[in-house]
Amino acid sequence: MTSAYDITAVGHAIVDVLAPADEAFLAAHDLHKGAMTLIDQHRAHSLYDQMAESEMASGGSAGNTIAGAASFGAKCGYIGKVAHDHLGEFFSRDLMKLGVDFKTPVLHDDPTSTGRCLINVTADGQRTMATFLGAAALISPHDLDADMIRASQITYLEGYLFDTPSGRETFAKAAQIARAAGRKTAITLSDMFVVNRWREDLLAFIDRHIDLVFANESELLGLFQTDDFYKALRYLRARVDLAFVTRSEQGSVVAKMDDTHTIPAAPVAKVIDTTGAGDQYAAGVMYGLTQGLHVTACAQLGSLAAAEVISHFGPRPLVSLATLAKEAALV
Repeated sequence: MTSAYDITAVGHAIVDVLAPADEAFLAAHDLHKGAMTLIDQHRAHSLYDQMAESEMASGGSAGNTIAGAASFGAKCGYIGKVAHDHLGEFFSRDLMKLGVDFKTPVLHDDPTSTGRCLINVTADGQRTMATFLGAAALISPHDLDADMIRASQITYLEGYLFDTPSGRETFAKAAQIARAAGRKTAITLSDMFVVNRWREDLLAFIDRHIDLVFANESELLGLFQTDDFYKALRYLRARVDLAFVTRSEQGSVVAKMDDTHTIPAAPVAKVIDTTGAGDQYAAGVMYGLTQGLHVTACAQLGSLAAAEVISHFGPRPLVSLATLAKEAALV
């Protein structure tokens, strides 16, 4: 089946604001190191004003994944909600510069502003996130571009959106559209707080709607409430066609219903910032899948992308992932 898009992602359309920080800054602002905290609009403005000099990018987890996939050369679309403000305009321009098709209607006649994720990165590479969801949380099934989803090999769902009723409704509708068109669906579990809050609902949703799951080791163990990694992996592979589970420096594991593969982590000279590692891993995997590569090659592309992004500040690649893949003879 031909497709106009390789991957279309549905996620929180937020602007990432990334800055270096020390432990004292985190303590002064009651930020829990390595965690993601939801904040209101007032605190978002106050914290932003006190952060160190920062970089901005159209972000959110799925936005970062789509940026990585586009860097590999994938044809990508994105569905997410921004407001009619300067950050919303920045988000749109930034995605379009990457060649990503983004045409979700903006939020009008509403005081809610475009969402932003304030990411403070300490010297050890840990990311501490304070997120104001803003307009991103107001996405609904009406915002879905059904033609884009039908034309995409994979529809990729960002787990963070599962935390809102409208997000869950949007996911269900997107998955129904994709599967009715004979397309594949994928979800990333995104964060332990999503798994802890919505474990039973996530499992039911995966059973009904999902072909491919992305998770890290902690999320997988939390999903099945066990400390036994391989037991949890068996439970997951019985539910979906394919799963990719990352294990930090131990690499990743690919689980099919009848097989598993362990893939080593790609080498990196020094870890600078872990922001976006899982997002870029998913980008490499899905690019490989849409190009018809074996699942082990897909995981190697994911590891390559993750290694690139953790070697510098920021959640997106600074060099062409297509070039790196060619140099590594993976494509």
